[in-house]
Amino acid sequence: MAHLQLTALAGGAGDEMEEVALLGSYDVEAGPVAASDEEAGMRRVQVRVAGMTCSACTGAVEAALSARRGVRRAAVSLLQNRAHVVFDPALAKDEDIVEAIEDAGFEAEILPDSTVSQPKSQKTLSGQFRIGGMTCAACVNSVEGILKKLPGVKRAVVALATSLGEVEYDPSAISKDEIVQAIEDAGFDAALLQSSEQDKVLLSVTGLHTEGDVDVLHDILKKIEGLRQFGVNFGNSEIEIVFDPEVVGLRQIVDTIEMESNDRLKAHVQNPYLQAASNDAQEASKTLHLLLSSLLLSIPVFFIRMVCPHIPLISSFLVMHFGPFCIGDLLKWILVSMIQFVVGKRFYIAAYRALRHGSTNMDVLVVIGTTASYVYSVCALLYGAFTGFHPPIYFETSAMIITFVLFGKYLEVLAKGKTSDAIKKLVELAPATALLLLKDKEGKYSGEKEIDASLVQPGDTLKVLPGSKVPADGVVIWGTSHVNESMVTGESVPISKEVSSPVIGGTMNLHGVLHIQATKVGSGTVLSQIISLVETAQMSKAPIQKFADYVASIFVPIVITLSLLTFLAWFLCGWLGAYPNSWSAESSNCFVFSLMFSISVVVIACPCALGLATPTAVMVATGVGANHGVLVKGGDALERAQNVKYVIFDKTGTLTQGKATVTTAKIFSGMDLGDFLTLVASAEVGNRALITENGVNIPDEAEHFLVDMELSAKTGILVAYDGGFIGLIGITDPLKREAAVVVQGLKKMGVHPVMVTGDNWRTAQAVAKEVGIDDVRAEIMPAGKADVIRSLQKDGSVVAMVGDGINDSPALAAADVGMAIGAGTDIAIEAADYVLLRNNLEDVITAIDLSRKTFSRIRWNYFFAMAYNVVTIPVAAGVLFPFTGLQMPPWLAGACMAFSSVSVVCSSLLLRRYRKPRLTTVLQITVE
Repeated sequence: MAHLQLTALAGGAGDEMEEVALLGSYDVEAGPVAASDEEAGMRRVQVRVAGMTCSACTGAVEAALSARRGVRRAAVSLLQNRAHVVFDPALAKDEDIVEAIEDAGFEAEILPDSTVSQPKSQKTLSGQFRIGGMTCAACVNSVEGILKKLPGVKRAVVALATSLGEVEYDPSAISKDEIVQAIEDAGFDAALLQSSEQDKVLLSVTGLHTEGDVDVLHDILKKIEGLRQFGVNFGNSEIEIVFDPEVVGLRQIVDTIEMESNDRLKAHVQNPYLQAASNDAQEASKTLHLLLSSLLLSIPVFFIRMVCPHIPLISSFLVMHFGPFCIGDLLKWILVSMIQFVVGKRFYIAAYRALRHGSTNMDVLVVIGTTASYVYSVCALLYGAFTGFHPPIYFETSAMIITFVLFGKYLEVLAKGKTSDAIKKLVELAPATALLLLKDKEGKYSGEKEIDASLVQPGDTLKVLPGSKVPADGVVIWGTSHVNESMVTGESVPISKEVSSPVIGGTMNLHGVLHIQATKVGSGTVLSQIISLVETAQMSKAPIQKFADYVASIFVPIVITLSLLTFLAWFLCGWLGAYPNSWSAESSNCFVFSLMFSISVVVIACPCALGLATPTAVMVATGVGANHGVLVKGGDALERAQNVKYVIFDKTGTLTQGKATVTTAKIFSGMDLGDFLTLVASAEVGNRALITENGVNIPDEAEHFLVDMELSAKTGILVAYDGGFIGLIGITDPLKREAAVVVQGLKKMGVHPVMVTGDNWRTAQAVAKEVGIDDVRAEIMPAGKADVIRSLQKDGSVVAMVGDGINDSPALAAADVGMAIGAGTDIAIEAADYVLLRNNLEDVITAIDLSRKTFSRIRWNYFFAMAYNVVTIPVAAGVLFPFTGLQMPPWLAGACMAFSSVSVVCSSLLLRRYRKPRLTTVLQITVE
C-alpha cells in the first residue's frame, strides 16, 4: 500500500502550490509579494493635512516630508487630506513629521492609532448614523468634511440617497453623542442607528408610565449579574445596556425584566432598520406638515392678489386703509411673514450652518431668492405708505416659492423612500417571533415558548411550522419538508430538507414540521449579511459621482454670480435706455424688472438633481440585483462591470458542475477490478511528475487510451503499484446545462470569453470546444491565473473573473470585476466584487446587463440634470424676453426647481422595472 501512487494529468496546479499561493500575501497590482526588507522596523503613520487645495499643495507637502532626515517614503492624498509617511523612528519622531508639514505652510495632525503596520485597533467602532436635511452633493461633502476633521474619527462615508452616514471612530477619543452633535452643528438632524459594539443594545420598554416604574426598572437592572452599565431614557421608553455576553445573555436580561416586574414591564430589542423606516416616515410627515401649513397660508395670499379684486364687496374691503396701509397689503404681509420665517425657518437655519462651515447648498439659494423678494416687497410697501407712490409688491412670490420647494421636497422624500424598498423587503423576510422548544433538567422537551426572534441564541432548538418562516440559520435535527429559498438565494425551486440539512433564516417552510438547531443568529445570519452587503453597496460612491461632487462645490457660487450679473445687465441696460420703457412698465421701473429676473435665476437653479443622479440609481440597482440573487459590493464595481471586455471562467465548478464522477476504469495488469478500485480509493492523488520521479514507465497502449479520454473532455488518473504501472481511471465533470448558451450570449453582448484552468491542454481544449470558447489557457496554477488577467489588462481592457471564490481568490482580487458564483450561503467572499448566490452562469449575464442598464440610466439622469440647468437658467435670466416677450416669474421658477430633483429620482425608480435578460432574447433566437 505504501508504494501505491496516483497522478492526475493536469500538468500543473498541485495542491501544495495552490495552498502556498492562497496563504501568502497578495498584491492586486504586482502579484504575490513579501514585506520590504528596507522598511522593516520602520514606523508608518497617517497625518491629517489641512489647507491643501490643489496638486501643487500635495507636491509641496511631499517635498517637505521627503527632505526631512529619516523619512523613507511619503505619499499625500488631496481628496482625503492625508499623508502616509514611513520613517525611521531612530532618526525622526512624530513631532518632526508634523513640524515638516507646518513649515511648508499647512496644518498637520498625527491620526491616533494610525500606524499602518499595526492591525486595526480592537477599540475602533463603526457606527451608522441617520442624517436628515441633506439636499445635494454639497451637503454630503460638507458633512463628510466635518466628520473627518473630528479627533478620533478614522473614516466617514455619507450617502445622500439613503440619508445615512457610516463613521469609524475610536470611542476613547470621541463618543457617538459628540459625533451626533457635530452633525447637528453643521445644520443637519442626526441620530445613531446602530453600532458595531456587540455587547451594547438598545431596548424599548413598554409599561414605563411613571417615575415609580423607572425606579422599579433601575432596581431590576442593578441585580442582573454581568450587566456592566445601563441608561434609562424615560421620554422615549428606552434603555441602553452594556453587558458581558459570557456572563449573561440578552434573552436572560429581557426575561428577568419581565419576571421581576410581574409582567408590568416588557422589553424588546429595537430593529435599527425598522427604526430607520420610522425616521423616514417621521421626516415625510414633518415635511408634509410644513407643506400644508405653507399651502394654507399661501392660498389666501393668492386669492387676495388674483381673485378678490374681481369681487366688488371683498375688493372694497381690501382697499380700505388701516393707518397708512391698505388692509389687503397688510394681510398679505402678515401671512407671508409667517410663511417666510415660521414655515421657512428650516431653510434659514440650514443655510446659516452651511455658510458657517464654508459650504453652500440649495437652502442658500432658496433663502437668497425668497428673502430678496420679501425684503423688496416690505420696502415697497413702506415706501408707498409714507410717500403715496405705490410700486408693485411681490409677497406672493416668496410664499409660492417656499410652497413649491416644500412640495418638491415632500415628493422627493416619498420617491427616495421607494429607492430603499429592497432593504425594507429583505428586513421584512425575517420573522418577528420564533417557537423555542423548552427542555427539562433531563434534556427532554417539555414544551414550547414564543419568543422575539432577535433573542434566539446559538444552540437553541426551534420549531418551524408549515407556512412559517425559519427564524435563524441552522441545521435540521428532526423532520422533513421543502423550503422556498427564492427570497434569499433567488433559487425558484423549493429545496428538500431532512435531518442534517442546512436552513437559512427568513426562508419559508412549505409542508412538514421541522425542528432546527440555531447555528447563526443576529448579524451572523445569511439574511443579515445580505442586508449589510446591499446597504454597504448603497453607501458607496461610484467614481462617476466625483463629477457631481465637483459641480456641487462650485454650483451655488456660480449661480449667485450669474444672478448678480443678470440684475446688473438688465438694470444698466434699462438705466442707459438700451430697451424700451414699455418692457419694464408692468414692474413700474427697471430696478424691479431686473430684480425679478435675478430672483428667478437664483430660484430655478437646482444642484439637487445632480447630486441625486448617481446614488439613487445605484441604490435601486443594488436592491434589484439582490432580488435576483446578484449582490453588488459597491458602486465602483457596478460602474466597472458595464465596460467588461473579457470574462475569464475557471473550469472546475464554474463551467462544470463541480461533481466529478468516475466514467472509465482500465486495468493493464492481472489485478482484479475490485482490488484495483480498493487501492485507488485508499490513496492520494498526485501528479505526472511523481510517476516519472519514481521511474514508472507508462505503456504506449495506456498513453493512447489517455489521449482518447482527454479528447473527450475526461481527466485521466494513472495508478502505479510496487513500482509498476497497473492501470488508470477516467474522471469527468459534466458541464452546466446553461454553459454553452451563456458563452454565446456573452459573445452577442460584445464580451470575449476566456477559459483558464489547471487541467491539461487536451481536456481543457475539449471542454472549451464543447461550450464554444476559443481562447483557452491550460495548466495554469492559481497564482498564474492572476498573471493571465494582468496580461489582458495591459491594453486598458476591463477584465472580469468568474470563479467559485475559494481557490480563485487571487484571480478574483486581480480582476477589475471579480464574480464569485454559486456562493450560496457563503456571501462574505472578500475577494469578489459581485457575489452570485445561485450556481447558475446566467447570472453573469444578469450582472453585466444590470450594470449597463444602471449606468445608461445614470447618464440619462446627468443629461437631464445638466440640460435642465443649462436651458432654464438662461430662460430665467430673460435671454428670450427681447425676442418672445417670455418672462419666467420667480414662483414658476420655484416650481420648476422643485420638480427637477423629483424627476431624477423617479427616473432612477424606473430601474425597479428591470427584468433579467432571457437568453433567447440575448441570442436573438425565436422560439416557435
